[in-house]
Formats: sequence, structure tokens, C-alpha cells
Amino acid sequence: MNRQDEFAERKRMGTAMQVLTWVMVLGLGVVWFTDVLDKQHNPNQSLQTRFGDDGGREVVLQRNKYGHYVTSGKINGKPVTFMLDTGATGVAIPQATATALGLERGRAFRTQTANGLSTSYAVNLERVSVGGIELHDVAAGISPGLGMNDVLLGMSFLKHIEFTQRGDILTLRQ
Repeated sequence: MNRQDEFAERKRMGTAMQVLTWVMVLGLGVVWFTDVLDKQHNPNQSLQTRFGDDGGREVVLQRNKYGHYVTSGKINGKPVTFMLDTGATGVAIPQATATALGLERGRAFRTQTANGLSTSYAVNLERVSVGGIELHDVAAGISPGLGMNDVLLGMSFLKHIEFTQRGDILTLRQ
């Protein structure tokens, strides 16, 4: 191999290393910014449960930057993301989430949403939990028209617990 070929080969290697470095930097940037955006949407990804002297359980939620209370939780032991909605009669589960949870559609019923009338399908949830607060046998609906990934945590769950809001903090107490 002559000097010119050797120089060209080194230049190609250097260019390839630069491209690889930039791809890695961009990949790490995407991972980091995705995490930042997830935390802005759901600032309550790891919840602490406080136990009161009377045996009550408390979970404290921080409002997200959009003004909503979004939190990690579980349905039948499987992780989901909840958006608390005191205006929702029940727990509303998007179809894709219901499928991932292995939930079967029950009887159809009409629901009134902000976007008008819709059809949902009844389902009974064995367990619903937010932090250490857990309820059993919770009425819910599978809502194919729900255009979001979060499960709306409505009054069929919330009516069984106390909740108090102060500023950007919501305290749930069972």
C-alpha cells in the first residue's frame, strides 16, 4: 500500500469515527430529552406512601406543567399511567391499553365526553392502585375513542378516597 492509499484509508476511518460519535451523541440526547419530557408529563413516576397513626395511607401528587395530576399506578398488578379526572364518572381505559392489560370488553354503553357521545364497554377491574392506595372491584369502561395513552382515573375510584388540593399538590388518603 502506498502513502496516498494509506492516507485515504486513515481519512475514511477518521470520518467514520466522527459519524459514529455524532450518532452516539444524538442517540444519548434523544434518550435524555425523552426522559425529561416524560417527567414533565408525569412528575409522579415514583410514589411514596405515608402511613398515618390511624392506619390511613397517603400519597402526595405533584401537578404537571400542563396543570394535570398524572401518576404511575397499576391495574390488576400491571403498570399504567393515570390522569386523575374528577369530571369522569368512571375509570376510562383506551382500547390499546385495555388490550395490553388483557381486558375483555363487556356490555356496550353510551358515554358523554367533551367530544360528544361515544360508546364504551363495561369492565370490572380486580385491583386499581396508586402508590400504596389500592381498591378492589372497580367499575371501568374500555373507551376505543379515547385519544390518549393515559387511563382516566375517574370517580368510580376517587369517590372511595379523600383528596385535598393545596397549590400544585394533591394528597390522596385512604
